Formats: sequence, structure tokens, C-alpha cells
Amino acid sequence: MSLVLDPAAQDLLFREARTANSFSDEPVTEEQVQAIYDLVKFGPTAFNQTPLRITLVRSPEARERLVKHLSEGNQAKTAAAPLVAILSADNEFHEELPHLLPHFPQAKDLFFAERPVREHSALLNAALQAAYFIVGVRAAGLAAGPMTGADLAGVQKEFLDADHTPLMIVNIGKPGVDAVAFPRSPRLEFDQVITTV
Repeated sequence: MSLVLDPAAQDLLFREARTANSFSDEPVTEEQVQAIYDLVKFGPTAFNQTPLRITLVRSPEARERLVKHLSEGNQAKTAAAPLVAILSADNEFHEELPHLLPHFPQAKDLFFAERPVREHSALLNAALQAAYFIVGVRAAGLAAGPMTGADLAGVQKEFLDADHTPLMIVNIGKPGVDAVAFPRSPRLEFDQVITTV
């Protein structure tokens, strides 16, 4: 085997993991979310920036406000999920960077001067962090259902501010009995993706 991670962990994180469309009614605790974040915060990003922001939607009132912004096919499963997270990119993440400046002085010129550069970097690196978050949810023995089928501008107005760009909504919980609605979609093979120069 070329991988160090044992096969059971590989299956948990990738091969057997599926996007869940239904969940059991077992709650997702704050302790579980804390453990997930404490693991995935170490995922690499450019300049070690951490632009991802996570808004947990727990209350019935907040859930109702969120569901109205989702596409019809995402509404029922989101209303029933034990926990829902709005993942967004903080376009003002550079305000959290002063601790990095002694190690990366070039970051000041990149991020403090030009907002378009900062927004691009926030979007890219928050998307990286969102992927780590989904893998972290799987590492906790939970299932994730990431969705972009939503009025994201409406989600931003309802839950965020102009400095935060919503990326996706993620339903989180123990998978239900009919959690997987479709067979796994095919993936591209190695030779279709990898080019060596």
C-alpha cells in the first residue's frame, strides 16, 4: 500500500462516505463541532490564513429563516437535519493576520492594500477549509450534506454581512436509514486527471 492511513480510515473519509440526504434524530453536540474544528483548523492554506467562518443554525426560528432561501429540493432535508452550518468566506480575514506578518511580511502588501486580491484569496482558501470541514465531519463519524442550491445573496442578507461571502450550506448528522438517494456517481480515472511534464 502506498498510503499510510489504514484502509478503514480511508473508507470512512472517502471510499464509503457519501453525501447524506436524510439523518437520524440524534443531535450533533457542541463538543463534536469543537472537536471537528480543532482537527481541521490545521489544514494548509496560503499564508496559513483562515478566512472560513461557520454559522451554526440550531434554533427552529433560524432554521425557518434559512430554509426559505434554499432550492425546493434542499428544503425538507435541511429542515430535518440535526445541525446545519452556513460556510462563508470572511473578506476581512486580513485583520486576523498580524500574528503572521513576522513570518510572511509580503502578506501585508498582498492583503492589506487591495480588496479584490483579498476577496479572491478569501474565497479560494475558505473553499479549501470548507473541504477540510466536510472531511472532519466524516472523521467524527457523522455525515455531511453540502449544498449550493440556494439564494446565497438572500442567505448573506439574512445571516451574514457584506464582508462575508456565503459558500455553501452543510447539513450535518448521523445518516438516516435512507440517507443515500442515488448510486455513487462515476469519478474520473487517474489517466484522465494526472499529467506529468
